[in-house]
Amino acid sequence: MNVAELPDDPTLLKRLLAQERAVSDQRESALEHCDFHIEQIKREAAAALAARDQQIAQREAQIEQIKQEAAGRLEALTQQHKAEIDALLRRFYGPHSERFDPRQLLLFGLTVDTLPIDEKAAEAESGEKLGTRRVGKRHQHGRGILPAHLPRIRIEHDLPEDQKVSADGRQLKKIGEVVTEQLDFLPGGLRVLQHVQFKYVWVDAEGREELNSQIVLAEKPLQPIDKGLAGPGLLAHVAVSKYADHLPLYRLEGIFARSGVEVARSTMCAWMLVMAILVKPLYELMAGRVRQSQVIHTDDTRVPVQAEGQCKSGRIWNYLGDKSNPYDIYEYTPDRSRDGPGKWLKGYQGYLQADAYGVYDGIYRPGKIIEVACWAHARRKFFDARESDGRRSVQMLALVRELYAVEDQARERVEKLLEARPGAPAEERYEVVRALRQEQSVPILAKIKAWLDAEQKLVLPRSPMATAIGYTLNQWEALCVYTTQGFLDIDNNAAERAQKRVAIGRKNWLFAGNDTAAQAAAVIYTLIASAQRHGLDPQRYLTSVFAKIAATHLSELEQFLPDVWKKDLQAEAAAATAAKPALPQA
Repeated sequence: MNVAELPDDPTLLKRLLAQERAVSDQRESALEHCDFHIEQIKREAAAALAARDQQIAQREAQIEQIKQEAAGRLEALTQQHKAEIDALLRRFYGPHSERFDPRQLLLFGLTVDTLPIDEKAAEAESGEKLGTRRVGKRHQHGRGILPAHLPRIRIEHDLPEDQKVSADGRQLKKIGEVVTEQLDFLPGGLRVLQHVQFKYVWVDAEGREELNSQIVLAEKPLQPIDKGLAGPGLLAHVAVSKYADHLPLYRLEGIFARSGVEVARSTMCAWMLVMAILVKPLYELMAGRVRQSQVIHTDDTRVPVQAEGQCKSGRIWNYLGDKSNPYDIYEYTPDRSRDGPGKWLKGYQGYLQADAYGVYDGIYRPGKIIEVACWAHARRKFFDARESDGRRSVQMLALVRELYAVEDQARERVEKLLEARPGAPAEERYEVVRALRQEQSVPILAKIKAWLDAEQKLVLPRSPMATAIGYTLNQWEALCVYTTQGFLDIDNNAAERAQKRVAIGRKNWLFAGNDTAAQAAAVIYTLIASAQRHGLDPQRYLTSVFAKIAATHLSELEQFLPDVWKKDLQAEAAAATAAKPALPQA
């Protein structure tokens, strides 16, 4: 209302003011009532929000608990699944080193003979009948017979004299004995060889010594080390102890000392270096024969070599000849470059079976040497991927096992052929193997290739399974070469096994003193490994070689080749047997 519209009458003006005040009071009361309702609504909304937050928190806690329980159950199932897969892989596809053998001897002298074990479970795990391992040949029943050539020491166990007579005067009478043999070891073996050279002087017809007569001395055969302390047997013993039995020379020094003989390890090191030089022509002869092989297996392993302030990493390579050239050659190089195998294989033409190491690529490239890859290497990649991809690992290992089953079948067919015709030539035996591989292995390989191509598109990049598949596909052509020839092997396990002697020895003697000592070790490894390949006693073989090779012309070295030496030894044994007089008939 404008001021001009207000009445001039005071009474009316008071009445209007009173009305306006009443209206204002009503408005304030209404506003207060609205504010009260708004506060009430806010309190109710806050309470509702708090209740909802509490419910959400409870639900989140329940969800987290469910997640934890589910994760625990999933982890338990994963571990159980992994354990089952590992057991399955070890049992059916693993190499012998990955399998459990329940027949092994246990600690504290307990064996499977005395332990209460579940025989059926043990037989199922080992895959064969449960039994204990005995030394020597076995009777049809009972324990084994120890070799007859071992010397026997009789240790008698008798009753005390007071137990042989009873209180009433009765006496015990011996009626026999029970003999139980126990294999034991006694120190010994060292002996002294007295080389007696007779001296002569000239005398006249009457037996009188001529004046100024020159003394004539009987000649002594050439020795491995001229004027040296060690005889050929001792030299062979040191070589076999270190390079076959992996015994460091300082331990051998202690063993000799316990027998009352002081031989410094430095002296024995010098002996081995001299022996390596002495037999180097025989080593070169064996290496030349191996280069004539149709196929050579090769592998390499690290060998630490002392250098100034530290040990450098040298390599020992092995080259295994085929059945026509059955020798195992070891070669040392200061590093792992291509120069090592490239130089050793210079001029060679044939098949080379090795791993996928890049240094061989330049050797294969000219085309004179054909690459043969190793299925054991490829298989191992899939075995290593079992933890991250157990399903595919089992599938691939099963396929690889099919390839090895064909090899087992081929071996059986060759054995049957030799039983029917012992003189069957090698070419005929190889053709049996090749034909079976073409018939059965080639289709399996096609199935493996299809599986690899399909799974490569599905696996995660950079995963262990992707690495295994990529490795196999990159080597595919070389992995299939073995099916083209019957004399080729499916894997390179022979070369890997041959390197175990170096790996085991390395754990004991730790390092080679220098490059010369490492090469000497390779030479002696060659003689020992080649002898053992033919089932020879390396101690006896090396003793013979060391005793005779110094006086042998280069043109006559063939007699020391292990296979030739073995034939000569067998011929001598047969002649000695034939020369024995026949026993009189009973």
